[in-house]
Amino acid sequence: MANTAQARKRARQAMKQRAHNASLRSTLRTAIKKIIKAIQSGDKTIAKTSFQENVSIIDRIADKKIIHKNKTSRHKHRLNAAIKSMA
Repeated sequence: MANTAQARKRARQAMKQRAHNASLRSTLRTAIKKIIKAIQSGDKTIAKTSFQENVSIIDRIADKKIIHKNKTSRHKHRLNAAIKSMA
């Protein structure tokens, strides 16, 4: 695998960064699931507040380039459309 000290260090750093990114991706998925759960509850006001609380989390993760900004935008648009279509 890594033969030089520099390569060993980069491998260590990559593992640490990968773990951090995985944690942020998990946070993103949790935020999206919270919004979906609020939408499925049927209460529009709860869904709106959940959306407003979790959008900042989603945007923050996109700013760190964990996921692409277009994917973030697509998720937010679909969730917001689901909230707007509620009775």
